[in-house]
Amino acid sequence: MTTEIKLGLCNPPEPIYLYVKNAELGGESYLWYHYDIDRDKTIPVSQRALTGYLSELRLTTKEFKGKDNLKLDIVVSADELYVVRTGVETNFAKSFLLAASLVQDFSKPLIIVANAGDENTVFCNLYDAASKSRIEREWNKNADWVTIIRDIQFRLGGIPSTPKLSVVPQPVHPQDLRIKNIRTLL
Repeated sequence: MTTEIKLGLCNPPEPIYLYVKNAELGGESYLWYHYDIDRDKTIPVSQRALTGYLSELRLTTKEFKGKDNLKLDIVVSADELYVVRTGVETNFAKSFLLAASLVQDFSKPLIIVANAGDENTVFCNLYDAASKSRIEREWNKNADWVTIIRDIQFRLGGIPSTPKLSVVPQPVHPQDLRIKNIRTLL
């Protein structure tokens, strides 16, 4: 197998973290943002959708104001490796999980869309990238989130989290040959 390697200037082979938040900057509304650690600055992302291959779903803990917060990392292989990080208890995470639980074939690209709700709420819509059809599951606030996460992780070929949602640090996998297929979709 031959891997295509782009020569010249590029970004380091590190994932691009996207965070979910309904915010305004200069009169514009943004639902995703990057965080520049070096400058301690939030950088809004104007696009509302990310198209790529769901490659991993993992739980991580991040310290915030002296407390550990459980986060859902949605790892997407696209033109770069992206990690969409959101609180596991957010409407974005839950609406993503409900839709993703219906996906049978993760070898096909998906479109993840951030949609603004009331006030500070952000929801997720999931689409099949080829057909542009929405993958929709009825809202269920009492869904068994642990089982849904484990089932998706299993179908992605990963090691499911334990039922208590304990977090095991997992390395970010490098981009694979599926990235090459993205160019054919454009």
